[in-house]
Amino acid sequence: MKPARLLLLTNGPLARNPRVVKEASALGAAGHAVTVLGFRNHRASVPLDAALAAGAPFRHEQVELLDGPAAFLRRAFSRLARELAARAGPATIHALGPAFSLLRRARSTPADLTIVHNEIPHWTGLRLIASGRRVAADIEDWHSEDLLPADRVGRPLDVLRRVEHGLLHRAAYVTTTSEALASALHARYGGRRPAVLTNSFPLPPPPASPPAPSALPAFFWFSQTTGPGRGLEAFAAAWALTTRPSRLVLLGEISGDFDRRLLALLPPALRARVEFLPLVPPADLPALIARHDIGLALEQSAILNRDLTITNKILQYLGAGLAVVATPTAGQREVLGRAPECGLLHDFAAPADAALALDTLLADPAALAARRTAARRLAETHYCWELEAPRLVKRVEAMLTPPRS
Repeated sequence: MKPARLLLLTNGPLARNPRVVKEASALGAAGHAVTVLGFRNHRASVPLDAALAAGAPFRHEQVELLDGPAAFLRRAFSRLARELAARAGPATIHALGPAFSLLRRARSTPADLTIVHNEIPHWTGLRLIASGRRVAADIEDWHSEDLLPADRVGRPLDVLRRVEHGLLHRAAYVTTTSEALASALHARYGGRRPAVLTNSFPLPPPPASPPAPSALPAFFWFSQTTGPGRGLEAFAAAWALTTRPSRLVLLGEISGDFDRRLLALLPPALRARVEFLPLVPPADLPALIARHDIGLALEQSAILNRDLTITNKILQYLGAGLAVVATPTAGQREVLGRAPECGLLHDFAAPADAALALDTLLADPAALAARRTAARRLAETHYCWELEAPRLVKRVEAMLTPPRS
């Protein structure tokens, strides 16, 4: 088909939006002219974004929020919106960032189809639809049902719900990350049931030979932020009761003194087996994950979004050939329901029971190796970007093809 002009909108840097990078790369590789427009709002990501965009099959543009007088005014406007909401309420979309700036840039960028990711782009998408633009939406997270209660204060939840409702009824199509989340969004808002586009990643090279028998098996966990509310405290309480030796490796930006508080939950002998790693460039993450044995997917079902979605981490563990220890959220039950032999589901509510399950997993190296093999096989047969990318391209091109008379 004729190459199309595609505009992808996102909230932030490429380095923190792997789903956007994968989507833009797949559509660019299919021959379309793709532009990714986001915010330059995270200084540590600036060099990472430059590396990701170099040679990529898409253009990367940003609304400046870090440097210069225009950036200062945009930040000041958002800060004022947050302060006014705190005093008088209700919060507006501008409390999350300079929504008008993104809307103006999007309106000035010609596009045959605009695909919107994240909160401010979702809001922007509805306004583009009202002006006659063709817009699709990706609901990677259920933003109005996300975060801990303390972190939801000041968020424009009513606005987010109206936007989510509008997109399901008016967007050209909507995608999301799991069957569980697709069903929940449809039940709440009606409209079109979202299509599922999982957070799968390109398959890394097959895992290397297993570690030497003398090496301690390693649990691995990663996120942008290593902090409270991510299930690490409950895991630590169970791990402290295990009798089989193992290690724990955590990757992410440490929130405050969370590392000290987490170590305080462990006996001295285990503290020496905990390693905190800084964030790495996205291209380096798969190889780093593959150096470990068991991936921890500790999402909390009390947060509705975290219960329903399938996060990046569990799918990256599968691709790297790690056995998985996952909490029984709806999204993670969906994944392991396809191949229960990949790992185990446990809620960690009872530390002694969880410790016994972890010890059982650690006790048999051959069984652990079999779980790792099964995990890689599930990635190859179901959860990999090599399977998802053609589905995405087909869906987008179907939106761009004129209907037959």
